Amino acid sequence: MDTSTPLWLVVVASVSIAIGLLAALGVAWDVWQRPPSMKVMAVVWPLTMLYGGLPALWFYLRFGRAGHAPPREAIAHRVSVATDTSHCGAGCSLGDLIAEFLLAAVPSLAVAVGWRSLYAERMFASWIWDFVLAYLLGVAFQYFAIAPMRGGPVRTNLLAAVKADTASILSWQVGMYAVMALFQLWLFPATIGGRVEVTSPVFWFAMQWAMLAGFVCAYPMNALLIAKGVKEPM
Repeated sequence: MDTSTPLWLVVVASVSIAIGLLAALGVAWDVWQRPPSMKVMAVVWPLTMLYGGLPALWFYLRFGRAGHAPPREAIAHRVSVATDTSHCGAGCSLGDLIAEFLLAAVPSLAVAVGWRSLYAERMFASWIWDFVLAYLLGVAFQYFAIAPMRGGPVRTNLLAAVKADTASILSWQVGMYAVMALFQLWLFPATIGGRVEVTSPVFWFAMQWAMLAGFVCAYPMNALLIAKGVKEPM
């Protein structure tokens, strides 16, 4: 339900979102001027800025910017894993972003996945659509990373993308869901009297934290997948 959100929280949320948007726009312009060797990263880096803000911007300028990043062989393993995790997270973030606005615009989509007939909690319907779009986009991002490196048939590369990113996407979404549930089911009701809607900047401020939690959860999974040779290090 709608709540009377304190002004200070709206301001903090708005500033945080504005920083993410400005960083995303700046990086989008930069990758246009300096295209990365892996083309899909031109989309990944700006999307990462939306939730990562200034720390993500520093990481991009230090390790991701074409012509300024250290040679691949000089990059530490943890940096490579973080880049892989950002790549996974970009698809998840874009999927979550689209799904949340789509459900707000077309509420019947929530009904289509069981809201009111199978469960009363509308948030569960948004999570279903979040996962569907995050998974499809995450696998697509992985495909466009694998295909230029390996070549070969589309089917083979698509299956490799599914194998490489399924566990990573699942771990990301679990972290994201856990934090959004914490905000919407406990923290917001306890502090401001109820939940916040997708149209509120406070919702997206919470989503920024949820995405960071997704990153933290997906990082060790990506490290394992790289160690096992399931994913290519970036």
